[in-house]
Amino acid sequence: MRVLARPLVALGCAALVIALVTGPADADEASSTCPSAGRALRYVTVFARGTTQAEAESQITTACGATTVYYPQIAVGVATSPDPRFGERFGADRAFSAQAERLATQQNLAVKPTPARSELPQTDPAKVPAADRADEQWDMKAINAVAARAVNPGKRSVVVGVLDSGVDPAHPDLAPALAADESAGCLTGAPDTSPRAWVPTTSAHGTHVAGTIAAADDGKGVTGVAPGVRIASVKVIDDRGYVDPEAAVCGLMWAAKQHMKVTNSSFFVDPWSLSCAHNKDHRVVREVLARAVDYSTSAGTLNIAAATNEAVNLTPSPRSGSAKATGCEALPAGLRDVVAVSAVGADRIKAGYSSYGLGVIDVTAPGGDPGECVLSTVPGGYAPLCGTSMAAPHVAGVVALMASAHPGYGPRQLRKTLDAQAQPIACPDDYDLTGDGTQDAYCAGYEGYNGFYGHGMADAMAAVAPAVRSLAG
Repeated sequence: MRVLARPLVALGCAALVIALVTGPADADEASSTCPSAGRALRYVTVFARGTTQAEAESQITTACGATTVYYPQIAVGVATSPDPRFGERFGADRAFSAQAERLATQQNLAVKPTPARSELPQTDPAKVPAADRADEQWDMKAINAVAARAVNPGKRSVVVGVLDSGVDPAHPDLAPALAADESAGCLTGAPDTSPRAWVPTTSAHGTHVAGTIAAADDGKGVTGVAPGVRIASVKVIDDRGYVDPEAAVCGLMWAAKQHMKVTNSSFFVDPWSLSCAHNKDHRVVREVLARAVDYSTSAGTLNIAAATNEAVNLTPSPRSGSAKATGCEALPAGLRDVVAVSAVGADRIKAGYSSYGLGVIDVTAPGGDPGECVLSTVPGGYAPLCGTSMAAPHVAGVVALMASAHPGYGPRQLRKTLDAQAQPIACPDDYDLTGDGTQDAYCAGYEGYNGFYGHGMADAMAAVAPAVRSLAG
C-alpha cells in the first residue's frame, strides 16, 4: 500500500549535473513537430538551480510539453505532454512520470489498472457517535499526551499540514481545528485551494491521521495529542491510493509557503514499493523531493514521515545533488532533514510491519498491532487502524505542542529537542515475533539510539515540561 496504515482485519551525480546544464537532448527540434493527440501524461522535471520560469517553460515547450507549475525556489517543474517521447526529448535523467511508469508496468506484466475506490459517505455531524472513547486510546497514554494537554493543549497559531488523502471538514472532532484557508489539493502538482480539491473522496486515511494530531478535547469521541493546534488538509494521495512525486513536492512547497510549523507525511512516494534498486528514475524522484524538503526546512517547517510498513532495513537517502545510494530508501522518510518514525505496539516492541534502520529512524510512537490498533477519527465516526501511518502523527502532535510552548524554535531546534526528550528504548534481546526460533529483524545500536526506535518514544509531557516548571514558579 502507498498509505501506511493497516485496518483491523502505499541524485544528482556528475552526469545529472551535466544534463541539467545542457538542457533537453532534442532542443533543436521544432515544437511544430510535436503530436497534438494522445493521452497527456504528467511529468516532474528538474532543472539547474537558478533556472528562471521563462527558461524552464521554454525547455518544456521545446520538448513537446506544457508547463503546469514551476517552483523557481528549487528549480523543479511539473509538465504534461501527449508525446510518449517527452521524457527522451527533455532528458531521461531530468524528467520522470509516475503515470507512465504505472502504464508500462501494467502493459509489460499484463497487470490490471488499480480500480478507483468507493466514494466516502458524507459526514452528518448530528449522526457522529457522541460517546467518550478516551479510555480506548492506549496510544495517548503511551506518549504521556493525556497529562501534557492538561498543561498545554497547543496554540492555534501552530498549524500542522496533513499531507494525505484529505481531511473531513464536517467531522465534529476536526471542524474546529481545520484551517480551511491554508488547505489545498496537490494532485496535479500545483496547489488548488478550492475545497473540492482537498476534501477526502475515497480514503479515510487522512481524516484518521488528522484526528490523532488534533481531535477536539470535548468529552466526545477521541482526543488528539494537541487539540489546541490547527490542521491544514493538503491532499497528495489520489483516489487510487497513489502518491506521485509531483504531488509530494507540491505539498511540501505549499506547507512552506503557508509557514506551517509541522507537516505529517504518512505515505511513501510511488510508483515503486521501496527503492532498493537505484537507477536514473529513482535519482530524479529523490532529487526533487530532497530539494523540496531542504527548502521547506529552510523556510521554517519540520517534516515528519512514517517509516513505511514494508518491514525492511532502511538506509539514509543522500542529500540533494548526490547520486550515491545503497540499500533500501523510503521517500520522504529517509531524507536527512525528515523525522522518520517507526511504529510500536502497546507492548512497546517494534511492530512486525514497521520498517527500521540505524541512521534513518529518529523516534518511535504507537502504531498498534492487529487486535490493538490506534483509534481515531474517520468520516462518519471513529475506527481503529494500525501502521506507521498512525505512529507518525503522534510525533507531529508532540512537535506541535513543542512549537506551542517554544514559539521561537525553528525546525532544527524542534528536532534536536524531540530527540533529546524521547524515552529511550533498548533493542529487544529476542525479536522472534513468529516463535519459529529465527529473528524477524536485527536491531543495531544501543539504548539511547538504535535502528528500531531511534532516540526512543516521543514524549508529549516533556514537550511542554518548561511550561510545567514556569507554573511551579
